[in-house]
Amino acid sequence: MNEQELQALYSQVLDLSQNIPNSQRLEDADATVTMVSPLCGSQISVDLKLRNGIIEGFGQKVRACTLGAAAAAMVGARVVGRPATELQALRETMHGMLKENGPPPHGDWQQLAILQAAQDLVSRHGSIMLVFDAIGEAIEEIQGQSGNTGPAPPGKGIPDTVRA
Repeated sequence: MNEQELQALYSQVLDLSQNIPNSQRLEDADATVTMVSPLCGSQISVDLKLRNGIIEGFGQKVRACTLGAAAAAMVGARVVGRPATELQALRETMHGMLKENGPPPHGDWQQLAILQAAQDLVSRHGSIMLVFDAIGEAIEEIQGQSGNTGPAPPGKGIPDTVRA
């Protein structure tokens, strides 16, 4: 990514990151998960209510770079009322897009394709993935599944995100 492309990316996501929807915490959450990106220090706490497989309530506290905050903003604007399975699939799609040159999300989530430009910014992948990993972990916790069953971290090096 050249300097001009990087500036265009930040210009587009800056507006998103300035107003993050659902920034309030839920007092009656079914699960609360905090995730951290060890590489950059970005952090997100997610509160989730799930009823009959549908996300009924969502709150988040975001301390992340512009890219991570923009991802949280785009998800926060659309997550309530969505099936948990859709968010789990979105997590896999985003991981594939960033790590494996996979296709970007489509449909109601197509706005997230803007983050495809961050594929070369490996140090920011963790911050971008925070919201997806936190929601995935919260869903798994509510459904009684064990720990991180999302995309496996690489065989060596620092993982993109860890549960705090």
